Amino acid sequence: MSTKIAIVTGADGDMGMVETRAVAQAGYHTVMACYCPKKARDKCMKLRQETGNPNIEVIGIDLANLRTVREFADIIRKRFGRVDLLMNNAGTLETGRHYTVDGLERTVSVNYVGPYLLTRLLLPLMSAGARIVNMASCVHPLGRLNFPEFFEQGCKGWFIRFRPYSNSKLAIILFTMELARRIHDRGITVNAVDPGIVDTGIIRLQMFIDPLTDLLFRPVIRTPQQGADTAVHLLLDNDVKGETGHFFRSRHIVNLGPKYTRHPKMQELWDRTETIVRPFLQ
Repeated sequence: MSTKIAIVTGADGDMGMVETRAVAQAGYHTVMACYCPKKARDKCMKLRQETGNPNIEVIGIDLANLRTVREFADIIRKRFGRVDLLMNNAGTLETGRHYTVDGLERTVSVNYVGPYLLTRLLLPLMSAGARIVNMASCVHPLGRLNFPEFFEQGCKGWFIRFRPYSNSKLAIILFTMELARRIHDRGITVNAVDPGIVDTGIIRLQMFIDPLTDLLFRPVIRTPQQGADTAVHLLLDNDVKGETGHFFRSRHIVNLGPKYTRHPKMQELWDRTETIVRPFLQ
């Protein structure tokens, strides 16, 4: 039987390390898909020692550069020819409006368009039983999808860092549900997960916001281990085998209701994203 392959984006981050450790301990040949491969290699060596699994490696990817996403997928196809687990974990919360080489707002590219393209490219390498888990967020109810501003600016109007972030997390949830519907007959599951408010670099705010953030959120902030728990559950546990198209929090399905399952812009989001990524799918 061929070795099973797991891919974790942002694998050298706080929650990414937890997820990578879990799938490596489960015996998967684990690919740490990282923005800074040189920095990630020390962590890779540490995980090899901790897990006793020598088959953990780092391959570079920049979700803010769609060409590198295609290059990463090509490496996976040529070297392994299969993918069994895909954890779209990487994310960013930009402090200002920044643009990618593809003309996208950076938050939207890293949190949504890059994972969308990576998933689409790797789907042909997946077979029945493969699992995809997308990292969402508890702030998705704040998300609003205005086109074309969502892709080009992150949000309509004044830039406040949580607006593009919440918009991108709403988009990844809608993508999860629509993809699950489209590939249901293939036996591949795809789910989204809310890790809660986790003590990682992504929520450490700047300047005067820090004390207020600490006061409000410190009592409910989770450790990276706690934040990654539901994602690991979805990747590995048998009791969720076959569950697809859901949004999970604390190992339980959250009923999103028709506001999301029948979101009026779900199809338009898919179509517009397909137009953006089409050159990299060919």
